[in-house]
Amino acid sequence: MPTSKSIPAAGTLPWRVVDGQLSVAMVHRPRYDDWSWAKGKLDPGEEYAVAAARETHEETDLVVRLGRPLPDARYPVFERDHTFASKEVRYWAATVVGGNGKLRNEIDEVAWLSPTDAYARLDYARDREQLLALVAMHSAGELDTWPLIVVRHASALPRSKWSHKDWLRPLDASGRGRSEALVAVLTAYGPLRAVSSSSTRCRDTLAPYTRAAGLPLKLRESLSEEAFEKDPRRALKTLNRAIELGRPSALCTHRPLIPALLEALLARSLDADVAALYEDSIHHGMEKGEAIVAHISGTGESAMIVAAERFAP
Repeated sequence: MPTSKSIPAAGTLPWRVVDGQLSVAMVHRPRYDDWSWAKGKLDPGEEYAVAAARETHEETDLVVRLGRPLPDARYPVFERDHTFASKEVRYWAATVVGGNGKLRNEIDEVAWLSPTDAYARLDYARDREQLLALVAMHSAGELDTWPLIVVRHASALPRSKWSHKDWLRPLDASGRGRSEALVAVLTAYGPLRAVSSSSTRCRDTLAPYTRAAGLPLKLRESLSEEAFEKDPRRALKTLNRAIELGRPSALCTHRPLIPALLEALLARSLDADVAALYEDSIHHGMEKGEAIVAHISGTGESAMIVAAERFAP
């Protein structure tokens, strides 16, 4: 069926395990009298991941932390102008971290169901692919993940226009704008730790997020260019410490450190797509203000990256 345009949308499958039993949250829309997943259209300029978390909260009042990406859904929809469009929905598994359960935005019921009951209740066959993928991840022990986000600092004043010590060099106007834009992206993945190079340009890249989230910003000299030049092992020690803790974390650092950090992360994944993402970033570098999200299963020596995503300006 030919379509004239595409409609980007995003949503989640919130999940939980109670007494060893997996369940997922579905929503009912009275307007269509159907059961599906919480989802909605992207706002102009919005990232898919940001829309997924936002729409879930708007429809269910559940505050979620995005986990592993799930299969997309694409299907034709009939528009008010009597044309067909292709709706393209990206989904994530999601962990509930807050919310009061007040329904809104055209949803009259949220139901937590076992995978078997959810499969039977879904009104659209296209929604079953995400459920089957989530169940497979759970069966493999790779659904319960935590995010480790590597961020390259946003654009800073050029060295040629800065007469003071380099580590004090601030963000420029573009960098400040990117640091504010990163707030929504980071919020979707909910890091509980924010660790930055002691350099001003890194600190100020994460500062808007930590202010919004009410978190302390931990400064580490080990993630600075100057310390890395003297002893690269210190940066890897900081990275490994984050992996040992196993708490959702964001680390902001500089271009010279990124290949070493990504190489260390690459060694923790057997997934071909993850390897391709890291290898490309190692070879071509990360853009200023770019963030790479690693979805990690486990902690310490046993930690493995099972999925990864990148968010460039």
